[in-house]
Amino acid sequence: MRYMRVTWKHSFPDEPVLTYSEVDENDWEVRVVEVFPDGRKGFASPAESTGSTRLGEDPIPSVDEISAIPEFEAVEISRNDFEDVWANRKNL
Repeated sequence: MRYMRVTWKHSFPDEPVLTYSEVDENDWEVRVVEVFPDGRKGFASPAESTGSTRLGEDPIPSVDEISAIPEFEAVEISRNDFEDVWANRKNL
Protein backbone atom coordinates (compact mmCIF):
# COMPACT_ATOMS: atom_id res chain seq x y z
CA MET A 1 0.00 0.00 0.00
CA ARG A 2 0.98 3.60 -0.48
CA TYR A 3 -0.53 6.68 1.08
CA MET A 4 -0.71 10.23 -0.22
CA ARG A 5 -2.04 13.67 0.50
CA VAL A 6 -3.00 15.82 -2.49
CA THR A 7 -3.68 19.53 -2.28
CA TRP A 8 -5.80 20.96 -5.11
CA LYS A 9 -5.42 24.72 -5.56
CA HIS A 10 -8.72 26.03 -6.93
CA SER A 11 -11.75 28.19 -6.09
CA PHE A 12 -14.61 25.70 -6.63
CA PRO A 13 -16.70 25.55 -3.41
CA ASP A 14 -18.06 22.05 -4.09
CA GLU A 15 -14.75 20.37 -4.93
CA PRO A 16 -12.22 19.09 -2.37
CA VAL A 17 -9.10 21.10 -1.62
CA LEU A 18 -7.37 18.21 0.16
CA THR A 19 -7.51 14.48 -0.52
CA TYR A 20 -5.98 11.65 1.51
CA SER A 21 -5.76 8.33 -0.33
CA GLU A 22 -4.79 4.75 0.44
CA VAL A 23 -3.70 3.06 -2.80
CA ASP A 24 -3.08 -0.65 -3.33
CA GLU A 25 -0.17 -2.32 -5.15
CA ASN A 26 -2.12 -2.14 -8.44
CA ASP A 27 -2.66 1.64 -8.06
CA TRP A 28 -6.36 1.39 -7.14
CA GLU A 29 -7.74 3.63 -4.44
CA VAL A 30 -8.86 1.59 -1.42
CA ARG A 31 -9.95 4.38 0.95
CA VAL A 32 -10.18 8.14 0.50
CA VAL A 33 -10.98 11.17 2.64
CA GLU A 34 -11.76 14.51 0.98
CA VAL A 35 -11.73 17.89 2.73
CA PHE A 36 -13.76 20.71 1.17
CA PRO A 37 -13.12 24.48 1.35
CA ASP A 38 -15.73 24.95 4.09
CA GLY A 39 -14.19 22.18 6.24
CA ARG A 40 -16.71 19.45 5.35
CA LYS A 41 -15.29 15.96 4.90
CA GLY A 42 -16.36 13.18 2.58
CA PHE A 43 -15.01 9.65 2.61
CA ALA A 44 -15.28 6.38 0.73
CA SER A 45 -14.18 2.77 1.00
CA PRO A 46 -15.57 -0.42 -0.53
CA ALA A 47 -17.98 -0.64 2.43
CA GLU A 48 -19.18 2.97 2.80
CA SER A 49 -19.22 6.45 1.31
CA THR A 50 -20.62 9.89 2.08
CA GLY A 51 -21.95 12.66 -0.12
CA SER A 52 -20.37 12.79 -3.54
CA THR A 53 -17.11 11.14 -2.43
CA ARG A 54 -16.35 7.90 -4.28
CA LEU A 55 -13.30 5.75 -4.85
CA GLY A 56 -11.38 6.54 -8.04
CA GLU A 57 -12.59 4.81 -11.20
CA ASP A 58 -9.09 4.77 -12.69
CA PRO A 59 -5.69 3.77 -11.31
CA ILE A 60 -4.13 6.51 -9.19
CA PRO A 61 -0.98 8.12 -10.66
CA SER A 62 2.23 8.54 -8.68
CA VAL A 63 2.81 11.64 -6.55
CA ASP A 64 5.32 12.85 -9.16
CA GLU A 65 2.77 12.52 -11.96
CA ILE A 66 0.10 14.32 -9.92
CA SER A 67 2.49 17.09 -8.84
CA ALA A 68 3.48 17.69 -12.47
CA ILE A 69 0.04 19.28 -12.91
CA PRO A 70 0.41 22.91 -11.70
CA GLU A 71 -2.75 23.10 -9.58
CA PHE A 72 -1.91 19.94 -7.63
CA GLU A 73 0.67 19.21 -4.94
CA ALA A 74 1.00 15.56 -3.93
CA VAL A 75 3.17 14.05 -1.20
CA GLU A 76 3.61 10.55 0.18
CA ILE A 77 2.47 10.21 3.80
CA SER A 78 2.90 7.41 6.29
CA ARG A 79 0.33 4.74 6.98
CA ASN A 80 -0.01 6.13 10.52
CA ASP A 81 -0.75 9.61 9.16
CA PHE A 82 -3.43 8.19 6.87
CA GLU A 83 -4.92 6.07 9.65
CA ASP A 84 -5.18 9.18 11.87
CA VAL A 85 -7.13 10.99 9.13
CA TRP A 86 -9.30 7.91 8.50
CA ALA A 87 -10.07 7.55 12.21
CA ASN A 88 -11.35 11.15 12.26
CA ARG A 89 -13.26 11.01 8.96
CA LYS A 90 -16.66 11.24 10.64
CA ASN A 91 -15.79 14.37 12.67
CA LEU A 92 -17.59 16.78 10.41
